[in-house]
Amino acid sequence: MKKIIVILMSFCLSLSAFADEADAFAAPKTELFSIPAIEAFFFPKVDNAVAPAVTTTPDVAVTPKQQDEELTNAVFQFTSVPKLQSAIALIYDEQGKRPLYTKNAENIAPIASITKLMTAMVILDAKLPMDEKITICNDDADHRKGTRSRMRPGFTLTRGELLKLALMASENRAAAALARTYPGGVDAAVARMNAKAQELGMHSTRFFDPTGLNSNNVSTAQDLVLMVRAAQYYEPIHQFTTSTSHTVLYPKHRPLRFANTNPLVKNASWNIGISKTGYISEAGRCLVMKATISKRPVIIVLLDSWGKRTRVGDANRIKKWMESASGRVAHSGRG
Repeated sequence: MKKIIVILMSFCLSLSAFADEADAFAAPKTELFSIPAIEAFFFPKVDNAVAPAVTTTPDVAVTPKQQDEELTNAVFQFTSVPKLQSAIALIYDEQGKRPLYTKNAENIAPIASITKLMTAMVILDAKLPMDEKITICNDDADHRKGTRSRMRPGFTLTRGELLKLALMASENRAAAALARTYPGGVDAAVARMNAKAQELGMHSTRFFDPTGLNSNNVSTAQDLVLMVRAAQYYEPIHQFTTSTSHTVLYPKHRPLRFANTNPLVKNASWNIGISKTGYISEAGRCLVMKATISKRPVIIVLLDSWGKRTRVGDANRIKKWMESASGRVAHSGRG
């Protein structure tokens, strides 16, 4: 095992020298873990002055699972990084509690309908009855950008159904109605959204409306990892964001079918736990996901993608990169 690590670290040194020469041409900047970090992970130093006394025990054999984890970490460190088109990106390894890849992850940017994850958490925290009927009204319409909706004033749905449509289909009027019927109204809902963001440590995040249509709703990829980590503990958010479609039955109207705005939830090769898309012109196309790739749980944040399918393409490139790294581990052998 140590031989493999030494070889990989030597390879990294040569890559680092090459990267220094090419740094002037690299844009945008991509950050990975440093060699000292890898050394610290595999060969932790012990402070003899403060180390507690321990009882000597027989050596414990390293299990194949531990070897897999160590070698996978090393391969992720030294393998070629994915070439992502999103202006801001972050891949966070929940198993190792650290990023595998970052690109402008600290930049503050509009997040569009990613906002609705926080709206949903605040609504669920309030423990309001999900079967309560709520009627869409003119106040729920988008008076800022004039976006259209099939949810006309007068439509009545349950709070649970509105929550599903807000998360799955990114329905703005559904999110607006949820905030309007929050105790204290929209202002109270938005205030609670900002308070919860601070509680979660999302110190670069600000909310001004519950839909994401306001471009002043901003965050960083780092903060959004915290939001997705919190959202994964809400079962309705998991269920609703990964549903492929929902049909609304309304008297005297033909059934209205709403589809998930993330096509990857329909892809059998993906194991997705949380998903939310977003788009306004100021934010570009955005996507956050909690997914399991090669048995490794990760959170993916992609912001400011301009091609219509770029965020989906980037997500697939990330999946391919991780699967490739895991494949290298599988073929590395154990000596």
